[in-house]
Amino acid sequence: QNIVRTSLSPSEAQFMESISPYLAGILLSYGAFLMAIASPGPNVLAVIGTSMAVNRPSGMALAMGVATGTLTWALLTAIGLSALLGTYASAIFIIKIFGGLYLLWLAYKAFRSAASAHDIDATELAGGRRTAWGYARRGYIIQMTNPKAALAWIAIISLGLAPGAPLWVAGAIVGGTFILSVVIHLLYALAFSTPTMVRIYGRARRVIQGALGTFFGLAGLRLLTDRG
Repeated sequence: QNIVRTSLSPSEAQFMESISPYLAGILLSYGAFLMAIASPGPNVLAVIGTSMAVNRPSGMALAMGVATGTLTWALLTAIGLSALLGTYASAIFIIKIFGGLYLLWLAYKAFRSAASAHDIDATELAGGRRTAWGYARRGYIIQMTNPKAALAWIAIISLGLAPGAPLWVAGAIVGGTFILSVVIHLLYALAFSTPTMVRIYGRARRVIQGALGTFFGLAGLRLLTDRG
């Protein structure tokens, strides 16, 4: 006869107790990253345009380059913020102000995009056709030279990184966002290799941008009002 266990072992209970103070922040960081990646920026538009104009494998190679750039930005930001907070714990207040204001700016842009009749503008990359490695390298460069990436990552990581947080919290945010970046960018490359998906997205664009604006606005207000 099988016995259903209804309680956690001491080690499991201790593990749950150790992660519970940080879990909500980590999940919020994941949510902010997903929302940011759902709003087509230079990286997403490059993946979509390459998949449509060239072919699916080229779009997937570009997507992996973008995801690798995402990992680089996440690592640099997490290491920098962890070192800063380790030395000056009070710096989290200033970091949250910058992050909150940037999220409110993203909310404004999303609402403005929702009100606009302009559709997404995905075109083939300039410079001619490339090898798979060439597209991957180009994707990495696009992601690393995005001037807004640093502010975006400060906002994303500061949502989940609190003063005194153990190192694994930063690792969970970096590792989780990298996995999400690989999956979502590859899905963009696969789905948008046909014009049909672009038309479907175009019809739902205003609703999507409105939802993004709401999320960014709420997340920005949370950072600005959080005193924890």
